[in-house]
Amino acid sequence: MRTRVLGIVLFAAVGMLLAPAALLHGQPAKRLITVADMNAIRDVSGPDFSPDGQWVAYGVSYVNTKRDKSDSDLYMTSWDGSRTLRLTSSPAKEHTPRFSPDGKWIGFLSKRATRPKADQVWLLPRDGGEAQRLTDLKGGVTDFAFSPDGKKLVVAADDPDPEDLEKEKKDSQEEDEADDGDDDEPTPKPIVINRYQFKVDEEGWLRAGRSHLYLVDLATRKTETLTGGKFDEMLPSWSPDGQRIAFISKRQDDPDRNDNWDLYLMDARPGADAKRLTVNDIADGDPSWDGGRPVFSPDGKWIAYLQGGPQKQIYYAGYHLAIVGADGTNPHLVIPKLDRNMTLPRWSQGGSSLTFLVEDDGEVSLNRVASSGSQLTRLAGGGMVISDFAITKEGRIAALLSTPDAPAEVFAIEASGPRPLSKQNEALMATLRLGKTETVSYKSKDGTEIHGFVVKPPDYKEGTLSPTLLRIHGGPVSQYQAEWQIDWQVFAANGYVVVGSNPRGSSGRGEQFSLAIYADWGAKDGEDVRAAVDHLIAKKIADPARLGVGGWSYGGILTNYVIVQDQRFKAATSGAGISNILAGYGTDQYIREYENELGPPWKAAETYIKLSAPFLHADRITTPTLFLCGDSDWNVPLINTEQMYQALRSLGRDTEMVVYPGESHGLSVPSYEVDRLQRYLDWYAKYLKK
Repeated sequence: MRTRVLGIVLFAAVGMLLAPAALLHGQPAKRLITVADMNAIRDVSGPDFSPDGQWVAYGVSYVNTKRDKSDSDLYMTSWDGSRTLRLTSSPAKEHTPRFSPDGKWIGFLSKRATRPKADQVWLLPRDGGEAQRLTDLKGGVTDFAFSPDGKKLVVAADDPDPEDLEKEKKDSQEEDEADDGDDDEPTPKPIVINRYQFKVDEEGWLRAGRSHLYLVDLATRKTETLTGGKFDEMLPSWSPDGQRIAFISKRQDDPDRNDNWDLYLMDARPGADAKRLTVNDIADGDPSWDGGRPVFSPDGKWIAYLQGGPQKQIYYAGYHLAIVGADGTNPHLVIPKLDRNMTLPRWSQGGSSLTFLVEDDGEVSLNRVASSGSQLTRLAGGGMVISDFAITKEGRIAALLSTPDAPAEVFAIEASGPRPLSKQNEALMATLRLGKTETVSYKSKDGTEIHGFVVKPPDYKEGTLSPTLLRIHGGPVSQYQAEWQIDWQVFAANGYVVVGSNPRGSSGRGEQFSLAIYADWGAKDGEDVRAAVDHLIAKKIADPARLGVGGWSYGGILTNYVIVQDQRFKAATSGAGISNILAGYGTDQYIREYENELGPPWKAAETYIKLSAPFLHADRITTPTLFLCGDSDWNVPLINTEQMYQALRSLGRDTEMVVYPGESHGLSVPSYEVDRLQRYLDWYAKYLKK
C-alpha cells in the first residue's frame, strides 16, 4: 500500500512539473488525430472581394454525419478580421460566391429547389432578404460572371440530357396524378453513342450535349443564347467596357479528338460571330478550373491566358502565362524562361503587372511580374500552398493558403506576412498533436535528385526504426505539396513514418522532369519512389522489415509496378489503378491520352504489353494487397481493379477487394472516405505491427 501511495504522489508531482501550459491555464491537452476527425475538418474555398475591398466572401464545406453527405454554405469576413457572417444555411449546397460590381448582390451556384438537380445562379441581397433564383437552364450552370456595370451575367451551362428532361416531365406528371398502385419503372431507352470520346467520370455517357454561353439580364431575368452547336465554350470573361466576352473553345472538325483549346472573342450580344485569337496546335487555356480563365487588361487592349504545350505532350507540358492583343496580334509568353506551371492570372489596376500562382518543387507561391516579363517578385510562398486568390483594384489580396500543419483557410496577404481571415478549423487544430513534416532530398538509382516529404509520429525519437509507409501521388503529372494531408497525419498518429515522394513524372520541376516517364510508366518513377525508402533505411528511420506502400489513381498504378518489382513491402493498398493497359483503351475517359502517348493498340501492341507488367507478371507479387475502387469510376474503371484482385486471388496471395457502391473516381460519401482510411490502417497494422 505504501508503494502504491508513493507512486501516486510521485506521478502527481511529476505531472505538475511536466504539465503543458495549456493544462495550467485550463485549456484541454492536445491529443492525437483520429480517423473520425475527417468529418470535423472544414474545406474552405473561394475567396471573392466586395467591390469596396472591405469584405471577403468564401465557401465552407463540411460533413453532415446524420445525412452522410457533405454540405456547403457561404460566409464572409471583414478585411480587418473583426466580423464573420454566415450567409446561407440551407440543406442544399451553396458555392462559388461572387459579388456584383455595385456590391448589392452576392451571386452563387446551388441546386436548391431545382429539377433535375442542377446548379443554377442565385442572387443574395447584401442588405438582407432571401436568395432569389436567377437562371433556369436545365443542363445546369457551371460558371458565371457579372458584367462590369452589374446589369447582366454571362453564364456557361451544359445542354440538358434528354433523358433527364423526360424523367423530370414524368415526375411532374406523377405528382399531379393519383397513385394507381403500379410502381414499375419504365424500361430505359437505348443509349446511342456516336462521339469519339463517349464517357467522362461523374458525367457519364457523352452524347450530343455541349457547354454553351448565355446572357442573363438581372432586371428582366431574360436569358438569351450567345453560342450553340457542337462545340464547348468555357470560362467566359468580360471586357472592361462590357461590350465583348472572351472565352475558350475547341472548334476543329471533331473537338473530341484533341485538346487544342483556343482563345475566342465575341460581342456580348446574341448572333455575334466569335473571332479566334490564338491559332496554333497547342492548348490556349485550361478548362479544368477557374484558374485557366482568360482576363482582359484594364484598358481592354490585352488578354492574359494560359498557354499549354504540343498535343502529343498532353498534360506533361504544363501551362505558362501568356498575353495576346485583343485584336489577336502578338501572342507571347510573359516569362518564357520560367519552366514551371502557372495559373490564375490577374492584372494590376494600371495593367503594368500580372499577379499569378506558380507551382514549384512541392510548393505553390503567389507572384507578380511586370507585363513586359521583367521584375518577377514573390508575394507569398515558402513551405505553403496557395491554391486560389482574389485581388482588388487597390492591390489588397485574399488568398486560400494551406500548410502541412493546417487545412486551407483564407488569409490576407500583407507585407508582414499572411494574416488569417477565415478560421473555420482553428479550434479543432488547437487540440491536435501532429506529426512533424520535413522535406527530404535523395538520389535515385541513376543519380537523379528526387524531392519529397517525410512525416514522423508526434512522439518519434531519433534513431528509432519505425514501420514506414511509402505513399504515391496520382496524376502522374501532379505533386505532393507543403499542404495539409489528413491521411498522412492519421498514419503518423498510429506510429508510422510516412514518406511522400515526387518522382519523375511529377509536376513542379519542369517539363523535362515530367516527360521523363512518357510512355514508360513504372520504370524511372518506380526507381525514384523505391529510392525514397532506401534513403530512410540508410538514415536509420525506416524499419526494413516493416515497409508498406500505397496510393490512389496513378498512385495505385505505380503501387502495382512497385510490388511486382520489389518484394520487400509487407503490405500494399492499391486504389483505383490499372495494370492491364489494353483493358483501359475504350473503357475509360482517356482515349486522347492513350493515342497521343502510347499510340493505338494495333500499332503499339508492344508498348501496351510492356506497360502491363504488373498484370502479366502478377506471379512475381508476394505483397499482401488491398484493392479499392468505386463501382461507377469511369476515370479508371473498376474492371482494372477486379483484374488485379482476381490475379492475386488465383495465385493464392493474401488479397482483398473493397468496392464502394455508386462512387466515382473521387469518393464523395463521407462514411466511405472514413471507411477507406480505416481500412488502410487495419491492412497496414495486420502486416506491419506483428
